[in-house]
Amino acid sequence: MDELKNQVYEANMLLPAHGLVTFTWGNASGIDREKNLVVIKPGGVEYKNLSPSDMVVVDLNTGEAVEGKLKPSSDTATHLELYRNFPNIGGVVHTHSRFATIFSQAKRKIPALGTTHADYFRGAIPVTRLMTPDEISGECSQTRSDCEHVDASRGSRYELETGKVIVETCTNPDEIPAVLVASHGPFTWGADAISAAHNSVVLEELAFMAWHTLMLQPNIAPMQNELSDKHYLRKHGSNAYYGQL
Repeated sequence: MDELKNQVYEANMLLPAHGLVTFTWGNASGIDREKNLVVIKPGGVEYKNLSPSDMVVVDLNTGEAVEGKLKPSSDTATHLELYRNFPNIGGVVHTHSRFATIFSQAKRKIPALGTTHADYFRGAIPVTRLMTPDEISGECSQTRSDCEHVDASRGSRYELETGKVIVETCTNPDEIPAVLVASHGPFTWGADAISAAHNSVVLEELAFMAWHTLMLQPNIAPMQNELSDKHYLRKHGSNAYYGQL
């Protein structure tokens, strides 16, 4: 578990290093699939004051903190819901990075406009639907089993419902490892916590590029599907040849 704590700590430290967080506005986590344990940043702690030993270990199924002196991030339940439903991911990152959050607040997906985007994401970055009043309040509905996976260590169900909306939106999480939560901000994921942080950095740069491209050419169409697939598959496909593969 110490190795995972170190990795999650390093992933969290990448966020301020790349200008993705202000104050404590972000968190990264990683999972040990064999033990069903998730390591996540403690909530509300300044990054400069963090150490690997401060990372909190929580149970994937219950959300209960099982190791650590501090409380886990208030977004823990969202992270856990993604791990439960996206079996191939090993890390999750949430930030309020400036340009990705602008798209989130505009409730607008980030279109795939060029090959930089296609090198990482096979299509537009989706944006979630608006959450219902019941989902925001965290109340259980009478038509669905909302009371499973109650994350007792955090108390609020709002974050769990946020995770459910992300899962509902992301039908291709392996090829598009990012989402914009409407009116909120971006979440990314990856093979591990470092990969998730890497994707978060890339997402912010793509949002920056897309915003300025749309200002210059508001009616621009997404890039050609053929070119998008070429760039994505040469890096991530079964016959990938990008870099030193």
